[in-house]
Amino acid sequence: MKSMTGYARIEKQAEDYSLLFEIKSYNSRYLDIYINLPFWLGGLESFIRTYFSSSSAIFRGKVEINIRIQNLKSDFTVHANTHIARMYANALRNLSRDLNLTEPTLAQIINYEGVLETEIPFDEEKWKGILIPVFEEAFTKYDNSKKTEGAAIKTDIQKMISKIDDVLEHIKNESPKMEAMFRNNIKAKFKELFDNNYDENRVYQETAALLVRHTINEEIVRLDSHLSSLKNEIEKVGAIGKRVDFICQEINREINTIGSKNQMLEIAQDIIYAKDAIENIREQIRNVE
Repeated sequence: MKSMTGYARIEKQAEDYSLLFEIKSYNSRYLDIYINLPFWLGGLESFIRTYFSSSSAIFRGKVEINIRIQNLKSDFTVHANTHIARMYANALRNLSRDLNLTEPTLAQIINYEGVLETEIPFDEEKWKGILIPVFEEAFTKYDNSKKTEGAAIKTDIQKMISKIDDVLEHIKNESPKMEAMFRNNIKAKFKELFDNNYDENRVYQETAALLVRHTINEEIVRLDSHLSSLKNEIEKVGAIGKRVDFICQEINREINTIGSKNQMLEIAQDIIYAKDAIENIREQIRNVE
């Protein structure tokens, strides 16, 4: 079991560059990858997205990838767009004159978009060769962080399952008492209505017919089966979150049905404990892949 929450940070220092790679993720229903990288690496965005989306370490979640690179010895060319600069200068000069302000300086004009254009030589294969080992190292750390948190979530879920197991065992033990109570209540109603002048066989027939609708034996069997499925599912590898949540819905359905049929205070308390435990599991599973 792995959490959708993970984090890894890798820093590399070489003779001609320094690199910072960071990956972090949060819970989300689907896989959403956001990539932030230097503009001159834009040609690698599709490669980076494919690399991460096809990885076995990520199934779903909101993933943020940040790549920062400083070229220490990079040759680059700066071009000045005189036409755009002149248009900015004229517009600002007219505005300054109308508002009786100081005319703009060159230092101000070059900060506007398009005035200066930087051209950085880009060797795609070189940077792929640099980034892939960084990705692999980061993935190991990132995946381990998800497994660590996933293990903690699994431990908590197992505790909640154990509580539901205890509740189910108690309900199994109390179920015959509930049926006996139901029979006695029906018998008492017959006595009250017919003043002891009633057919005993008729009472048994009516009781049997009503018990079919009010017994919880089927719900107990299904709840037992769903709990076994839940225990098996949390031991599996891969994206189990959605399947576990579905099983929890089925468990909750059986618990609610038992609650609606119940006539005993002890079982009513069991239902409260079980619903609290299953809600806790569903809350935890929202952060599981």
